[in-house]
Amino acid sequence: MVSLADFVGYIALMLNLYSMSSKGESRLRIISVLANLIYVGYGIMIGAVPIILGCTVAVILHVYRLSRMKINTYGTNSTS
Repeated sequence: MVSLADFVGYIALMLNLYSMSSKGESRLRIISVLANLIYVGYGIMIGAVPIILGCTVAVILHVYRLSRMKINTYGTNSTS
């Protein structure tokens, strides 16, 4: 029988694999953020600190890169 933690892990895995097949960097990164957030939850459920740390860093890097992409596309938010 599949436990709740296993189910959460499989959902994160499927999202992660799906993100790799998506077209466009922003779509890949958005889906990867979601997958890594779920992986953090999975890591908490099973008490795996390396998963928690690694996926937290991945979320930070993806969010940073997405924000840089937004700035490059739309410019800065300053009004000067």
